[in-house]
Amino acid sequence: MKKLLILVLTLIVAACTFQTKHRGYVFPDDLESQVAGIKTTAQLQDKIGDPLAKTVYGDTVWIYYGMDENYRGPLPHTYDNKTVLLAWVRGNQVVKTQILHDKDLPEITMDDDETQIPAAVELNAIQELFNNIGRFSPAGMGQ
Repeated sequence: MKKLLILVLTLIVAACTFQTKHRGYVFPDDLESQVAGIKTTAQLQDKIGDPLAKTVYGDTVWIYYGMDENYRGPLPHTYDNKTVLLAWVRGNQVVKTQILHDKDLPEITMDDDETQIPAAVELNAIQELFNNIGRFSPAGMGQ
């Protein structure tokens, strides 16, 4: 009985791992001071790297994003240390930079609903099974 209890407790503790994964850019602690002296895109790429995204419409803005994703066993994922670096670029010159942190960013939640696709055909599992009959060639036929 004692071995069973130890096994169950070990499994419970193993399921409650605490892990943090970094997503996006790993910004230095002194990001504000490093970005303050940047005047050209070459300097920006040398210090930070290539942007994750560039805007298509309006002013050209280079976007850098980084955050920590926290795993806490069976609990929902949480995100913190979110940082966004925006750099307005004109030609090869960096015109303006802005750094946004957790408190500056809006809280966005995903809706659980699904968007309906017009004219979509929804089949149940049995219909899917019969729908696939004859679609695949036997193995080794080279088709």
